[in-house]
Amino acid sequence: MDSGYFVGWGTLALINAGLAQGKNRSGLNWFMLSLILGPIATFILVISAKL
Repeated sequence: MDSGYFVGWGTLALINAGLAQGKNRSGLNWFMLSLILGPIATFILVISAKL
């Protein structure tokens, strides 16, 4: 597989961790979840309400 794919997936996970912290959620948990779910986790974070 192309290494760019893995770099992009990891970058997305870091962005999701930052989004999660901005919504008062655990950045580490969302980082790990994003490594598994990728864009689906981003969608969940974007539509979720801020606590």
